[in-house]
Order: sequence, then C-alpha cells, then structure tokens
Amino acid sequence: MTAPTALNVYDDAAVARITAFVERETGGKVVGLERLVRWRPSWFVDVESAGAVRRFHLRGDRGGDVSIFPDLKREADIIALLHGQGLPVPEVHAYLADPPCILMEAIAGTRDFSGLDAATKSAIGRVYMRAVAGMHRLPVEPFVEAGVHLPESAEGVALVGLDAYMDHYVRTKSRPEPLIEFVIVWMRRNVPRHRGGRAGFIQFDSGQYLVDDGAMTKLYDFEFSMIGDPLFDIATMGMRNSYEPLGAPLPELVRYYEEATGEPLDHAAVVFYVLQFSVLGTMQFTGTVGEPVPGDPHSVYLMFDLSLRRSILLALSALMAAPLPELPPLGRDAGDNGPLLAKLADTLATLPVETEAARAHKVQVAELVEWVRRADSHGADVIARNLADVSAFLKRPFGTWGEASAALEAHIKVAGPAEDAAIFTLLAALEGRRLQVFGPTALGVAAMHVVLPDTRG
Repeated sequence: MTAPTALNVYDDAAVARITAFVERETGGKVVGLERLVRWRPSWFVDVESAGAVRRFHLRGDRGGDVSIFPDLKREADIIALLHGQGLPVPEVHAYLADPPCILMEAIAGTRDFSGLDAATKSAIGRVYMRAVAGMHRLPVEPFVEAGVHLPESAEGVALVGLDAYMDHYVRTKSRPEPLIEFVIVWMRRNVPRHRGGRAGFIQFDSGQYLVDDGAMTKLYDFEFSMIGDPLFDIATMGMRNSYEPLGAPLPELVRYYEEATGEPLDHAAVVFYVLQFSVLGTMQFTGTVGEPVPGDPHSVYLMFDLSLRRSILLALSALMAAPLPELPPLGRDAGDNGPLLAKLADTLATLPVETEAARAHKVQVAELVEWVRRADSHGADVIARNLADVSAFLKRPFGTWGEASAALEAHIKVAGPAEDAAIFTLLAALEGRRLQVFGPTALGVAAMHVVLPDTRG
C-alpha cells in the first residue's frame, strides 16, 4: 500500500519522475504540463509522438490524513475494471507508485450545463442515469477480487460507508463530537433493513460526469467507490446537485433511473443515505478541522464541515419528523481583535501574486481571516449559550466548552431512544449557532444554501 503523500511531496524531483514515467509509458515526449488548481495534485500533460500531440490526465495522491482509502492504486484498479466492462469512464494507461500517480485518458467536457436547452439536458440525463443503472448491475465479483469489501448482511450493506470510515474517524478524531456520535447511534438503530441487503458497485460520491458538444462524455472520480446499496449514489448525486447542477431536474433523473432499473425509488432510504454520507464527510475531516495539519487546504475543509453539518440536521429532521429549533439572533459584535484582524485582511489584500496557484492560496488565507474575525466577534457569546444549554440538559455546570462537549458525547453514547428527540433539539441548537456565526462568510455561503435533495418533484 502506498502511504499518504503530503501535497508538497510533489516537488520538482517528483514531477521529473512523473514526466519520465509518462514518456516511458507513452513512447512520446512531454511537451506540456499544466498543474490544475485543486486540493489534490493533478495535471494535464501533452505528449508528442509521431508528429501528433495527445493530451492525458495525471491524478496524484490527495495527501494529508483525510483519505479513507489512501492507496491511490485502488482507484486506478477500479477505473480499469469499469472501463473493461464497458462503462463510460476514462481509460487508465499506467500507474506510478513513487510518487503515486495515475496516467489516464483526459476527458473532454465541462460541468457547466448553462448553455444547454432543456431538451438537451434531458437527453444527457437519460444517458447518464442509464450509465449509473448499468454500473449498479455489474457483477461485484471482479471488484471483490480487486480488494473491494463485500458486506454480508442487510445492516452491513446499509452501513457500508460508516463501517469503512470508522477506523479513520477513531484514529484521527481530535475533539469531542456529540453530533457525530449521535448520528452513529441513531443510524445503527434505524437501518433500512427492508431494503433486504441489496448490494451493487457504487461510485459513492456520485454525480460526477462531464458533457461536451451537447452529450455526456464520461464519469470520473472513483476514489471512494464501494459495494453497497445503489441508492447511496442517488443520495449523493442529489446532494451534489444542490451546488453543482446535474442538468435535468433531479426528479426527472430519478424517473430515468426508475425506467432503467424497472423499480420505483425508495425515497425514504435515499434520505437515510443523505444522512449517512453527510456524517461520513464530517467524520473524514473532523480530525484536521479540530487540529489543522500543515499543508492541508484548511479553508476547504472548514467549508465542507459546515455544509455537511447542516445537511445532517436537515436529514435527521426529516427522518425523525422533528423540527429544527428557532434560534434568537446573535448578540452584538463583542470581539477584542476586530481592528487588528481588519488590518490583517487589508494587508493581505495588497500582497501581489503572480500565478494562479498563488492567487488561489491568497484567497484561502483571506477566507481564514474572515472566519477568525467572525469567531472573535461572536465566539464568546455562542460558547456561553451552548454551555448554558448543555448544563441544563445534563443538570450540572461546566467551566469550559471542552468539558461540556465531552460530557454530552459520553451521555449520548449510553442514552436510549427515548431521549432521541431531546438530544436532537439540543444538537440542532448547538450546530445552528455555529451556522449563525460562520454562515455569513465566503466559506459559509455553501452551508446557507444546503437543502435536502428533492427526489419526488
């Protein structure tokens, strides 16, 4: 297994090894290498051979300590299996172990559907959902042989994501997580066993495909793929649709999926998987959100964390038929460091940058400064309100938020279902205040617009 690789490991020497690897595998000469501005190392590479130039894509290792499946070769093998069975995915040409890198076909297309009319979006949607249904029908044995886990019970199928993420969560957890622990307990008590343990190959983080010239090209990104309930993919594509529109309306896409599978959609089960995927993302990033790791794109993880927690609350509210509490507005700005933080933001704005990567880094720093300004302005007030709520619930006082959140987490782990409604209301208030603080920031915009996927129409 390849070890997790920090982003800065892809230095000039590593890129030189990648370049030599590309030339060796293609028999051509690298004439262009364009690094993409993303939180994982990736490039477009142009290779000249026999007088023609061909473009490939290079996918590097995410790095840090947020990967559930840190071996990049796992994804390369999965994509190769899908391609070999006729699924519209990139062709994998080769894999490099050091530094970890997949050499694959560069897919033409974009995620932007804005220039397409409704009829074209519908036609693309039908093709896409047929491809998804076809992927779900694939025999799972080749993936099992490649090392993908096969759950053996209805509960195992329904909770395949949770089981996959637990080791990482326990190992990296850096602070008490009452909300996460409540969701884990609640899901284990409310598994949709009526699904009967149906298992298929799933992309897991679904809804990722490109369009070009009015047609779908290919699906991409199989980093988190598993064998589980196919409705997990409907849930995650619905979540993605809220910030990365899939073209045709989601209820229309669902109808195309029903046509392709010949079965009606289990809408309640989809919401269960929205809940599960939301908590898994929170579990994935909570360690580094609590204790930032050098080199990690911390602003990205803060944005993910805030949005996913909002999604958890919405899904739980729907599944439990429990309304979210109405919260009074925050108090006035009471921070001590406002002028200094304002000056920091002003100084940052004047720093010159010359490259796209540097501009992106500067934006991330500005986002973090804005986040800190909101914490300085309202953090003390919110902590006081949270301490009062937890103290009232547990019927004892606490001196710090760390003590209170640890005690609440411990209580949640042993509480019975009779307390679910009261615990949910408390957690929704705690997380709702967090959204009040950080929602009005550049990183918080996404969380403010999170909605449950509408699969019914």
